[in-house]
Amino acid sequence: MPGGRLTQQERRQIALGLADGLAYAEIARGLDRPTSTVTREVMRNGGPTGYRADLAHRATERRTRRRRPASPREAESVPQPHGRDAEAVREYEEMLTDVLMASGLSKMMSRVLACLYTDDAGSLTAAELVQRLQVSPASISKAIAFLADQDLVRRERDERRREHYVVDDDLWHQSTIASARSLVQLVEVLRQGIGVLGPDSPAAVRLESIARYLDFVAEQFSRAAEQAREILYTRPKETRNGEANDPSA
Repeated sequence: MPGGRLTQQERRQIALGLADGLAYAEIARGLDRPTSTVTREVMRNGGPTGYRADLAHRATERRTRRRRPASPREAESVPQPHGRDAEAVREYEEMLTDVLMASGLSKMMSRVLACLYTDDAGSLTAAELVQRLQVSPASISKAIAFLADQDLVRRERDERRREHYVVDDDLWHQSTIASARSLVQLVEVLRQGIGVLGPDSPAAVRLESIARYLDFVAEQFSRAAEQAREILYTRPKETRNGEANDPSA
């Protein structure tokens, strides 16, 4: 399997594969590259619909020129447990950051989440995030404020009164429910507009069509989130003979 950075020709093959509607895994097999390499390349350079081979190649060259080599102190600042490959972890965090950015988060918010997700404890202080990401405390504070407001991060204090930023299974559930509530609020506002615009007007008909769609999505969204939480996050209960009941059965 070839190593090193993607060549310009390989990037053109990726672009052709995307144009043909091929999956990342299929494109990767054609290049004899890991699927993660192709996924990261595409998400970092415009996504599946915006990827352009020549632009991606030039952008990579610019990033390579800008990237400064890490000092020995920085390289050793985060020990890797469980025998992990530090370079593989770094590349995965970059890929996860790119995917989170594609979902609409800013780069700093995405980097903070990627750092928390890949930490075994799922909990880091502001100082630890500053050290890992090599950014200013103000940047971390701004990112955390938004993520906490969206229920994507939770704040906790330890016995030394230090504030920790935490991610866990339940936070995504809370964020999903909050998103559903936002859709419900939008539906209410859309339907208020029908009376203002006149119920028989083309604009009002359009608003009602959108409202019906979003109302249905919000209801199904909330129901699916509650079912997933009940099935996936509920610990099995023990029976009298000590065996566990499967809540999904």
